[in-house]
Amino acid sequence: MVIRSSEITPQSVYEGRRQWLKWVVSGVAGASMAAWAQRDALASAASSEWMPLSSTPSKLAGAWTDEKPTPQKDATSYNNFYEFGVGKDDPARYAHAMSVDPWTVEIEGLVHKPGKWALEDLLKLSPMEERVYRLRCVEGWSMVIPWIGYSLSELIRRVEPMGSAKYVEFVSQADPQTMRGLRSRVLDWPYTEGLRLDEAMNPLTLLAFGMYGHVLPKQNGAPVRLVVPWKYGFKSAKSIVKIRFLEEMPATAWNKAAQHEYGFYSNVNPDVPHPRWSQATERRIGDGGLFAPKRKTLLFNGYADQVGQLYQGMDLKRNF
Repeated sequence: MVIRSSEITPQSVYEGRRQWLKWVVSGVAGASMAAWAQRDALASAASSEWMPLSSTPSKLAGAWTDEKPTPQKDATSYNNFYEFGVGKDDPARYAHAMSVDPWTVEIEGLVHKPGKWALEDLLKLSPMEERVYRLRCVEGWSMVIPWIGYSLSELIRRVEPMGSAKYVEFVSQADPQTMRGLRSRVLDWPYTEGLRLDEAMNPLTLLAFGMYGHVLPKQNGAPVRLVVPWKYGFKSAKSIVKIRFLEEMPATAWNKAAQHEYGFYSNVNPDVPHPRWSQATERRIGDGGLFAPKRKTLLFNGYADQVGQLYQGMDLKRNF
């Protein structure tokens, strides 16, 4: 029997799995991650099998929905990650080239405790939770995804922002050797996004390391990404390498590319149309494709009870 080279587990993946298991066995990542870690290498491509997480679902208000999750194969094969190309299937086709081991996230700016965090230190910072969030894309499609991680506020409290810090900027990986999409001028690389500090501190804002009971696939933002469920999907920065705390509002990738189309806030709002299409309705991926019935778009993507107070007194059409 001849084994093709493509069927041999790469050494980096094998070593990544060993390191991941080492963290779990030592109790660092938490017992609830054990079944997950046994199936996947750190930030490997998504498995074709469904492997439910054995942990208890999060009790955080707003972090759970009874809506049927989007099929895993759809969520891991149809998404935006322009670093690998502008096509919806480009991330799944090309993200395997990205290296995620080792990985660090650098904390900069207006904090009392700047520095670099290795991925293993981020993993052990707080117990992991499974949260089923709706995800809404500005292009008019939506998904329901079970994410795994913990509130970003856990990390923010640990680094101790200064009183002058008002905003948080997120910088994504930009490696021209492995990210073919960087050849395009569609965006100013590296990809950057930002939140107000109070938005970043909201309990719903998730620092995610996994989805569907697995570690994050590379095409979905491995090994660590942001999930901000009440904003359009592009606000949830992927493959984060830097987090900066600033006094002034940061320039963000899509806002720089098309300021009249993509505002800083980018809250899901059916009453604020994109210049090229309405935001009043959406199509749920996995419910029949282009023939799926449209759904009414919910203000703040349905999370108004949890985040509406952040925008009291603001003109949501002007501050889009």
